[in-house]
Amino acid sequence: MADATAEMTRLLDIMARLRDPATGCAWDVEQTFATIAPYTIEEAYEVADAIAKEDWPGLKGELGDLLFQSVFHARIAEEAGLFDFGEVAKAISDKMVARHPHVFGDAEVRTAEEQTRAWEAQKARERGGRVLDGVALALPALKRAEKLQARAARVGFDWPDAEPVLEKIAEEAREVWEARAEGADRVEEEMGDLLFVVANLSRHLGVDPEAALRRACGKFERRFGAVEDRLAERGTRPQDSTLEEMDAIWNEVRTADKA
Repeated sequence: MADATAEMTRLLDIMARLRDPATGCAWDVEQTFATIAPYTIEEAYEVADAIAKEDWPGLKGELGDLLFQSVFHARIAEEAGLFDFGEVAKAISDKMVARHPHVFGDAEVRTAEEQTRAWEAQKARERGGRVLDGVALALPALKRAEKLQARAARVGFDWPDAEPVLEKIAEEAREVWEARAEGADRVEEEMGDLLFVVANLSRHLGVDPEAALRRACGKFERRFGAVEDRLAERGTRPQDSTLEEMDAIWNEVRTADKA
């Protein structure tokens, strides 16, 4: 096992050298919070991807890449006189201690459900303000929809169960269809309403909509790849085939996939 303290110090030193205006890496020196942010998001997704694939050696590397993003942002902040990595680590440590009084204090929490309620109550106290404050704009839209709906549900603004959500989906789907006569902007608005309600149904059914859609994307990618392979066996390609030909193979692949 590596010495965590020593390796963290080494990583911070590496980051400082990379950002040195005189002797560092020109690319690293040029970066800002804004230019690095997309990489931070990308690295978080690569961590999730490694977990989904159960690629544990890969996960080690991806976690390192994500940690490097935190170090990068903290270094930029330190140079600007805002805060440093030590303050970042202290802030998250203080937050975790405050949010777990049953571990670090005298509070008693007997079940995971009680802990969830206590956690959300503590977060609400920290946030203050309005119910929906603090749901990050940069979240993927489906995940943000789920979080907004969950926040509203905690104060009683929610359907009682999944059945009326299904009815609302049918209503929104009709409105998307009818909006075609009103132009692209109106169609986009109604399509957004439909997707928002679909996210709500996922929440009521206990399904992460982002994970569900990633799974569907993976399934489509795998099945369409099988269609390409079968066409290649016939000496042809998708762009040289008819929809009917590809659809017939798709149905064969789908049937085999479900078997």
